[in-house]
Amino acid sequence: MKNLLRTSSIMVLALTMTGCATDPPAALNLPSLSLPSMFTAPVAKEAPVWPKPDWWKGFGSTEMDGLIATAQKSNLDLDAAVARVRQAEAQTEISGSVLFPDVTLSADATRSGTKVHGIGIDHNSFGISPAASYELDFWGKNRDQLRAAEESLKSAKFSQEVVGLTVTSGVADTYLDVLALRERVTIANRNIDAADRILALTQAKVTNGVASNLDLAQQQALVAGQKAQVPALVEQAKEAEYALAVLLGRAPEGFDVKGQNLDGVLSPQVAPGVPSALLRRRPDVAVAEANLASAHANVDAARAAFFPSISLSAGGSYATTALGPTGIGYSIGASLLQTIFDGGNLLGQSRLARAQQKELVDTYRTTVLNAFVDVETALGQVSSLAEQQKLKTDQVNAASEAFRISEIQYREGVADLLTVLQAQQTLFTAQDQLVQIKLARIQADIGLYKALGGSWTESPDDTTQPIPARASAPAKDAPKPQKS
Repeated sequence: MKNLLRTSSIMVLALTMTGCATDPPAALNLPSLSLPSMFTAPVAKEAPVWPKPDWWKGFGSTEMDGLIATAQKSNLDLDAAVARVRQAEAQTEISGSVLFPDVTLSADATRSGTKVHGIGIDHNSFGISPAASYELDFWGKNRDQLRAAEESLKSAKFSQEVVGLTVTSGVADTYLDVLALRERVTIANRNIDAADRILALTQAKVTNGVASNLDLAQQQALVAGQKAQVPALVEQAKEAEYALAVLLGRAPEGFDVKGQNLDGVLSPQVAPGVPSALLRRRPDVAVAEANLASAHANVDAARAAFFPSISLSAGGSYATTALGPTGIGYSIGASLLQTIFDGGNLLGQSRLARAQQKELVDTYRTTVLNAFVDVETALGQVSSLAEQQKLKTDQVNAASEAFRISEIQYREGVADLLTVLQAQQTLFTAQDQLVQIKLARIQADIGLYKALGGSWTESPDDTTQPIPARASAPAKDAPKPQKS
């Protein structure tokens, strides 16, 4: 008897261990993917670490704040993401249902009749038959499938966060596009006004015989060329406004942006923490992590599918007629189903699940590397564009003074028309480029907030990928991070 009990205990333990879920592979546990200890791109001094929940308000535009609030409520991509979360929730309920018994109840009623010697006899009968069946999840296949569905649900929720961050940054970027294009139109019109002044002066000089018709034709060509640039800028501004309307979930007709330029839009500063912390703040990394965990659960389920399926069933019946009960019946049973030959189906399913897991391991690693690249790139762009904006501002100031002097000298006959045209073209080009650099600088700030994951943070309960405790130390000869 003791031997029988010992043998039974070993069998139960073996069955229990077979049904246990295994941990997903540690995708970052490789020397080639050791995490950096710090970011190397320039970081602004005194910048707060990690974005705040309402990080977009730091740009100082109340209109942009309102547009973002509207998009967060009405954007259609966000609505679609919410629907995908609901689909994943429903799929989780479906996957979890197999862990419970399947109970059914059927009822029937019949009426029959016979006629003997001209006399009709009717018979009524009624029956009720309850039944129940349950698959014993000895090997954990159903639990693994439920785990895969739960991880897919997490992936859908994280994807919703990705869409939300993309929509928020997209509204900010597109709004700034509208303002910058409108400002460029204003600069172009001011340049045309200046060109018209010079054209009028040249016309007067030609009338008085001081200037030649060549000067007049050159100035007329310049004015026409400058005017030709305006319609394209106006159209681009309208198209950006249309795109902004779509982000808000509305038709472009009747939609208008009040802002006219980038004046007053700030460039808020933010800094990253340690690179390892970034992996818990990027929803796209969390998506890749959850997809990998779901694929690993499918690997476990495919492995468990090789073992036999054991089911229990029970049923009963009760029938009655007008004469009284005719009988009560019941049945109980158990069944075992083991695949002997399926042409390689189970083996193929297992190999497929493992190959999909391998793909998602590499996808997770790539997403992690791209997260680091995004932050390094955004930090570099913020620093570089800030320096470009400073230098371009100096150029605009100098070019503005040069044009002012050249216009006075041309009016007084000291300078020729070519000098004025060159000064004017230099000023207009510098002013137009300055607006574009200002736009790129502010959008780089937005890109940095996006690269840092907005204000999102992964819950410790959702984490399935361990972050290596020891980050790789920077090389001795590596340059120290710069301060801007």
